Amino acid sequence: MIQTLAIILGFQLAGEITSRALSLPLPGPVVGLIALVLACILRPALAARIRPTATGLLSHLSLFFVPAGVGIVAHWDLLRLHGIGLAVALTGSTLLAIAAGAWAFTLVARLTGSEETAALRDQGRE
Repeated sequence: MIQTLAIILGFQLAGEITSRALSLPLPGPVVGLIALVLACILRPALAARIRPTATGLLSHLSLFFVPAGVGIVAHWDLLRLHGIGLAVALTGSTLLAIAAGAWAFTLVARLTGSEETAALRDQGRE
């Protein structure tokens, strides 16, 4: 298990080095994950080797949320002071992101001509 974790963390480190050296707009762990996926595709034996450890990590994924919970408890006073503002900001940004996604989808559908005429008829736009 330790060797497999070293492989996974090695890919993350390589991704971090690559991302910083080339000034990529992607975070290092994402670059490392892409490299790991490509390596697993090119060498199925690597995928078979890391599968048990990766499955074990994924089965205990909830443990990775413990530090976030500790952070919330540690900064409870700040959360109590600014909690309503944070909740409003999170709700507003989520709604704006959903609206922007829907708008972009509609725009792309119109530009590509893939709108369904039945849906347009139901909306009274045809």
